[in-house]
Amino acid sequence: MLLCRVSAVSQTLARWGQRSHRGGGLLHRALSFSSSRCHGVSPGEGGAQPAETDSARSRYRDTVLLPRTDFPLKLTGQRLLDREVEIQRECGFADLYSWQRERKAKKEFCLHDGPPYANGDPHVGHALNKILKDIHNRFEMLRGRQVHYIPGWDCHGLPIELKALGDLGISGLSPLQIRQKARMFAEGAIARQKAAFQRWGVMADWDQCYYTYDGAYEAAQLNVFQEMHSKGLIFQGYKPVFWSPSSRTALAEAELEYNPGHVSRAIYAAFPLMTLPPKMASESASLEGVSILVWTTQPWTIPANEAICYMPNSQYSVVKRADSSQLLLMATERTANMAALLGTELQTVHTFTGSQLEGGFCRHPTVPDKEVPLLPANHVTMAKGTGLVHTAPAHGMEDYSVASQFNLSVECMVNEDGKFTELAGPELQNLSVMTEGTDKVISMLKECGALVKEEQCVHSYPYDWRTKQPVVIRPSKQWFINTASLKDKAKEALQKVRILPESARGSLLVMLDRRTYWCISRQRSWGVPIPVFYHRETGEALINNYLLLINLQYVA
Repeated sequence: MLLCRVSAVSQTLARWGQRSHRGGGLLHRALSFSSSRCHGVSPGEGGAQPAETDSARSRYRDTVLLPRTDFPLKLTGQRLLDREVEIQRECGFADLYSWQRERKAKKEFCLHDGPPYANGDPHVGHALNKILKDIHNRFEMLRGRQVHYIPGWDCHGLPIELKALGDLGISGLSPLQIRQKARMFAEGAIARQKAAFQRWGVMADWDQCYYTYDGAYEAAQLNVFQEMHSKGLIFQGYKPVFWSPSSRTALAEAELEYNPGHVSRAIYAAFPLMTLPPKMASESASLEGVSILVWTTQPWTIPANEAICYMPNSQYSVVKRADSSQLLLMATERTANMAALLGTELQTVHTFTGSQLEGGFCRHPTVPDKEVPLLPANHVTMAKGTGLVHTAPAHGMEDYSVASQFNLSVECMVNEDGKFTELAGPELQNLSVMTEGTDKVISMLKECGALVKEEQCVHSYPYDWRTKQPVVIRPSKQWFINTASLKDKAKEALQKVRILPESARGSLLVMLDRRTYWCISRQRSWGVPIPVFYHRETGEALINNYLLLINLQYVA
């Protein structure tokens, strides 16, 4: 529509120009040319002649001052790469780092680079990271400082092992073969990434990089391990850890990502009160037939229950359902929520403080002839659930702390594949805990009348950031660093560190308080090994300074 309007206007002006300037002229020729182009007619058909048009163009082209350059306006493919390399060579990019290291400077700026991971091709994340750091290094160089920057690569770990093996998996391969394939993959990724970093002009000595698979680097790590072990900071323990069934390995918190849309089958389960707490013996008549109500988003952990925890200073109530004769014990402030959830009125029969529950025992709903104690704990909250926490020491960090305090059993019923073992009983054995295992546990609770309510719960849940699959918490014999003993020194050192933004300091301090141990072992072939020998039959670990020195000589 717009072109048609322009064409009509052009034709009108052309006719006006013909009447006003007999014999033709520049205005007439220009407008005729415009009109003919709008109708798809070439300049030589029905309008101005090509010779005249070219003459007009050449006449006015010289009046426009345009830059003249031999620089190509567009390069693609290999020509672009060749040109980049040529620019770097002409500008001396490769010599800039060594030049600034040789000049005299009063101060040195040292950048400790968090290394990229050697598990793939360079991408925009690498560019953002490296170029921003390079900008800062160049800024410090312009301030007259010597820049100390050694680039490197993190070459170990599960992502490289998974990508190196691909569809082959680890079946049929020896640990030595796995390491060879993983190293070849890492070396190829490093070569591609390094070429890209050089092409981007990042200032560094690219002939002097560090790689975590180098013998000297591994020897330095083992030296630190030896020093920490001699100070009693490293120990082997049987503790709950984040375990990835999809990767068959323990994970650190840094290797987790939380999925806020994870859907769990949350349940409210009743544990019949079998032994009354001594402080409530006088209320035996009103407490007859009472069940302790607990809530969990992980029903598969019910078979591993060893206790029910309460908050000593909170108020608790025994309530009676209006739609049945069932008596339930829960936190007083949670009764209104439970009434709405159950769709019935809850009549309060008795109210007391949590400390009065001490010494009580409940019957386990799925394990015959098993009773579990009522225990005080500070991690109990009233934000969700019933104010009474189902405690499975094998599958929770706080639960494990309670077990350590009260000498509870920490028995694992889940294997490395995330399936129930024979310890869970024949009904559950070999069932995946996150799927059919959960279904079966809920079915067992229904059969014995312990299931009070089931609901869909959308919440944040930890996933393995590599496989994007959910993880479980299960106890495993691993090697740990005793971070609790390092907490005070770490806090003292943190006060001397300038942190931007300052608000981040608080989260670091909270993390130091919360984390009492750090799992450093992994069930992988591609990595720096823990320098320990194990007894062939008993599995007992043998570790001492002599063995550490032998390992140091081997890798160095």
